[in-house]
Amino acid sequence: MRLLRPGATYEELRAEFRYRIPPHFNLGHDALDVQQADALALIYEGPTGDLQRYTFGQLTRLSNRFANALRHLGVARGDRVGILLGQRPETALSHVTLYRMGAIAVPLFTQFGSEALAWRLGNSGAKVIVTDGANIAKVREIRDRLPALEAIVVTDPEGDAGDHEFWSLLDRGSESFTTVDTAAEDPALIIFTSGTTGPPKGALHAHRVMWGHYPSIEFTHDFFPQTGDLFWTPADWAWGGGLLDCLLPAWHYGVPVLAFRPKRFDPEYALYLMAKHGVRNSFLPPTALKLMRQVENPTRFGAKPRSIATGGETMGAELLDWGRSVFGVTINEFWGQTESNLLAGNSSVVHEVKPGSLGRAMPGHEVEVLDDEGRALPVGEPGVLAARAPDPVFMLGYWNNPEATRANFRGDWWMTGDVGWKDADGFIWFKGRDDDVISSAGYRVGPGEIEDCILKHPAVALTAVIGVADRVRGEVPKAFVVLKPGQVGSTELAAEIQAFVKTRVAPYQYPREVEFLDSIPLTASGKIVRRTLREQERAKHEKAASG
Repeated sequence: MRLLRPGATYEELRAEFRYRIPPHFNLGHDALDVQQADALALIYEGPTGDLQRYTFGQLTRLSNRFANALRHLGVARGDRVGILLGQRPETALSHVTLYRMGAIAVPLFTQFGSEALAWRLGNSGAKVIVTDGANIAKVREIRDRLPALEAIVVTDPEGDAGDHEFWSLLDRGSESFTTVDTAAEDPALIIFTSGTTGPPKGALHAHRVMWGHYPSIEFTHDFFPQTGDLFWTPADWAWGGGLLDCLLPAWHYGVPVLAFRPKRFDPEYALYLMAKHGVRNSFLPPTALKLMRQVENPTRFGAKPRSIATGGETMGAELLDWGRSVFGVTINEFWGQTESNLLAGNSSVVHEVKPGSLGRAMPGHEVEVLDDEGRALPVGEPGVLAARAPDPVFMLGYWNNPEATRANFRGDWWMTGDVGWKDADGFIWFKGRDDDVISSAGYRVGPGEIEDCILKHPAVALTAVIGVADRVRGEVPKAFVVLKPGQVGSTELAAEIQAFVKTRVAPYQYPREVEFLDSIPLTASGKIVRRTLREQERAKHEKAASG
């Protein structure tokens, strides 16, 4: 059932909307149990082009079997289970099954290296992990460091004797299962987000988190759903953009989803794929759009989406114009973060889209510009973008870190860390971050995790990581490195450090540049002053540009 009234003005939508969240709600039940059993739910295109189709009824029966199999492995209500898989049927099944069991899903990006996985699995206390043959070696490498991990489920039959093969488990599971009666406030998933210092923090979300997404999905996809809609995104389902903005809301509305995600984004194949499967709705991060824009004669593929939403980094007027000329649609930009997603955005059928703006606060959300003390700032004056609680899209809190949760609140306002300003019409304009988080190709990259990894390299004494401008990705990490006595900086050592990070943390987090320094600016208490490095880098580039 649609929550927003088609044809209403922005002001009418804001005035009319009220959340009516039931006290008992389960994400998995909402995604599968209440849908039309014979309706198409999932199309999976494998790496070799093979196709599999699943109805909601088929997925429900498979989920019942998997739930019983996981119970046999000891998974109970409240237990955490890691999901280290890309876009494939087993990933979607794992998510909805864990929600239906009352367990807590921990989505993990397949590009994570062993160190990144060790922290997330260890911090969450994951009892089981579901993965595939491409990633199992990383799990085995760190298993001795994960005392809570009791079982590994592998989607490929070549797992070790001690592992459990996914489809064999399902074959042994009963088809009789009743979804657990969860409260809307019960925890459902932990998505780890990068911070400015120290290791990543786990944003713990409740089952009701999707109620905060539904009106925003309807809004940014121009009154979604409509007859014939079909959803696809290149964003991985391990992230909020793929999972909470695409897969789960599409299934809430009974709309089929296309699953396909290669190791590397291919803009030509993306256009071909959208045309081949009749994709009508898509979340395409700005970096993906920029790469698609470089394709010669993109209209030759015949992709005809009805709606495109984008977010994670600013889009700009040129991409807006390109989308209209190539697809015949206005790309709706939105804004949010892992802890509180889809807070503001655009809808081309509701109001004017101002190029470069993040849009306006969407129905169900309140967004203001505040100073550091939580006081509202006047129109046009930049400050921290903040959202008012309570709001169903908000996380319950950081996993096992209540201090960090409290630190981000000023009264009822959640301080997002993004800096921007509002114009007289209520449109929000992004200016930057008030901390050191790097926004790269839609990913929010915390310098702390990269620095911790680089420091483990035997040649490194001290390091600091900042974001530097990049034409395609917006920003990329750059590492400044002080070497230990006797070590000499070289292009070979820089490449070695880059590979060291790429294999242990994640390829998208490795520093694209490494610069060796004699010293790094520090405070009197020994903290890195990244702001000074950013200012020095900016001055250096301005000098180079001026000739």
